[in-house]
Amino acid sequence: MGNNDRKYSNDTKIAVLCGGLSSEREVSLRSGKNVYEALKRLGYKNAELIDVDKNIGKTLIDKGIKVAYNALHGKYGEDGCIQGTLELLGIEYTGCGVFSSATCINKEYTKTVLKKYNLPLIKSVFVKKGENVKEAVKDLKYPLMLKPVCEGSSIGMYKVNRPEELEELYNKSAKCNQDILIEEFLVGICATVGVLDNNGETFATEILELRPKNEWYDYEAKYTKGMTEFILPAELSEEMTKSVKEKAIEAYKACGCSGVSRVDFLISEGIPYILEINTSPGMTDTSDLPAQAAVMGISYDDLVLMILNNAGLDR
Repeated sequence: MGNNDRKYSNDTKIAVLCGGLSSEREVSLRSGKNVYEALKRLGYKNAELIDVDKNIGKTLIDKGIKVAYNALHGKYGEDGCIQGTLELLGIEYTGCGVFSSATCINKEYTKTVLKKYNLPLIKSVFVKKGENVKEAVKDLKYPLMLKPVCEGSSIGMYKVNRPEELEELYNKSAKCNQDILIEEFLVGICATVGVLDNNGETFATEILELRPKNEWYDYEAKYTKGMTEFILPAELSEEMTKSVKEKAIEAYKACGCSGVSRVDFLISEGIPYILEINTSPGMTDTSDLPAQAAVMGISYDDLVLMILNNAGLDR
């Protein structure tokens, strides 16, 4: 499914935006370096790697950049901020637009949209600063998972096994973000599936099943080689495989995503619960999306080209 047709000429000035100011800076630097090297191999001689700072607008104008490949993760890069900046500058960019980026970075907004489309979601509550957390979770069953509403890479996530642990762990989680999603902790199969646009068609990649060595898929399990066993394609029934892929595409379209995203699932007791949508999936050596694409015969370079070709499309 590789795509060798090119929307942009080899002379196009392309900025690979990475690093940035979020807690996911280090992962983004790794993603950006890989993407930049792929663009060079593809013959884009004017591709440039740019570590994003507060002067990014001026930098892009001064360099005459025409297209931005967004390899930023987390705050400012995955929440609509950089997307809005690029639109103001008239620079085409890869991935999701302002609205879908802002929606999907926020777990509360994402769940609100997905609920409207009757997609399966784990029972949860949202707790904002100043609210009584014990009162908020009274209808949930322990154990619980605490997730900052606007963080990625499992940063600030904690498992609460007993009510007496709740307040202390909630306060730790709230240091990352004042708004916290609290979900019931379900045991099941952790899976993720990429969703890509190619030549006007939206398709799902093969499903990746994740078997972390830790109790759950935390930051260490995500970014440390050997800490997670990857089953690709996932060992799921044909029926479940079809259901997960369909729901991934439904969620992608419901939230207005475009170009590329990755949808995370927890499959428990035969139900594929959607956990979140990542609008700027990692592109590192250990990232999920490149591995999922490779199983389908899409090389890393072809994946980068496919994402680049979808830059600037109507969102």
